[in-house]
Amino acid sequence: MRHFLTTLDWSKRELDELLDDAAAHKAARKTRRDLAGKTVALVFFNPSLRTRSSFEIGVFELGGHAVVLEPGKGAWPIEFEDGIVMDGDAEEHVEEVARVLSRYVDLICVRAFPKFVDWNKDREDSVIRSFAKYATVPVINMETITHPCQELAMLLALRERLGTFEKKKFVLTWTYHPKPLNTAVANSALIAAVKMGFDVTLLCPTPEYVLDERYMSVGKVNVVHDPKAAYAGADVVYAKSWGALPYFGRWNEEKPIRDAHKHFIVDEAKMALTSNAFFSHCLPLRRNVKATDAVVSSPRSLVIEEAENRLHVQKAVMVKLCRQ
Repeated sequence: MRHFLTTLDWSKRELDELLDDAAAHKAARKTRRDLAGKTVALVFFNPSLRTRSSFEIGVFELGGHAVVLEPGKGAWPIEFEDGIVMDGDAEEHVEEVARVLSRYVDLICVRAFPKFVDWNKDREDSVIRSFAKYATVPVINMETITHPCQELAMLLALRERLGTFEKKKFVLTWTYHPKPLNTAVANSALIAAVKMGFDVTLLCPTPEYVLDERYMSVGKVNVVHDPKAAYAGADVVYAKSWGALPYFGRWNEEKPIRDAHKHFIVDEAKMALTSNAFFSHCLPLRRNVKATDAVVSSPRSLVIEEAENRLHVQKAVMVKLCRQ
């Protein structure tokens, strides 16, 4: 049995096949019933707009039924550590949760952000990996420390516009945000761009914002701290904000560095340095903080297409795992 936890576990050929399947789902929207009679548990530990909507609608359009669970709200709080004396807030252990849900549903999808206390612990991705350990049905990552479904949506949008990825310059740029954010989308964008053959540049304010070595070591990445050098000749500019890992859990110490780099906003002047690049972002996006109105609403902006493609790529993943 195979899970969809991170695309680090999936080859380029397999990702290409998923993109082909997603394109087929997009072309045949509302006419297929691949999940007829199937049930899917959507387990949300964190808020969601696009993820919840696209998964629920995707299951429905394919003829299945989705059950949304929110541990600690409409469902019992869950413990994830093994061998622990459960005398705290958690009412049940993930072993029982995953095994029981596996008796009810055909897929389990999980969204669980890091705790933002200790990166050495959070990078183990224990919540979703515990579900995968104990579940007897496939588990899908709806965003933890990576966001593989967003990754596929981005690739589908770029494939529709570029055709090929080989030798195209992909710039993953850090942008300012008033709060430190998860590195998940940045991690996934980096994995995807490297695996699919882009010439990848990571633009970040200082060396502290370089991503975890697990993702930096996927392939060749050119790390740059000068926006002009990064944007020059780019075919794709992908924007995201993330917190600096050396300050993980100590964000007040990071704040002066972050506040000093508000000029990393994606604007018309920077985009003019590119090779008429496409711009995208995973959403939600703070306009005129991460990118200007003119960039976000430009004809070269793919933010809406990428968001739509979440629906199609997730259908492809769900069908693929149900058929194994």
